[in-house]
Amino acid sequence: MADMSPPEFHHGMNEPYCIRANWDADASVWVATSEDVPGLVTEAATVEALNSKLKSMVPELLLANDCMPANRQVTIELLARRISVVA
Repeated sequence: MADMSPPEFHHGMNEPYCIRANWDADASVWVATSEDVPGLVTEAATVEALNSKLKSMVPELLLANDCMPANRQVTIELLARRISVVA
């Protein structure tokens, strides 16, 4: 039988929820998504603004999807990636 446990069971007490951000040059924004946080897709003009936004969005999404850790503490790991072409 497949493991149907909510994502919280796959995160240890201090294991962070991994969020990946990629630079969208056409829109001039950082776009964040996560396989660890159901439904997470957001954007911001700077990494700092994105991080600030995630601090409220991630717990809200975890609560909405019944994935909030029992201790109600959420650690976020934001991995930002931007590729530049130089001549």
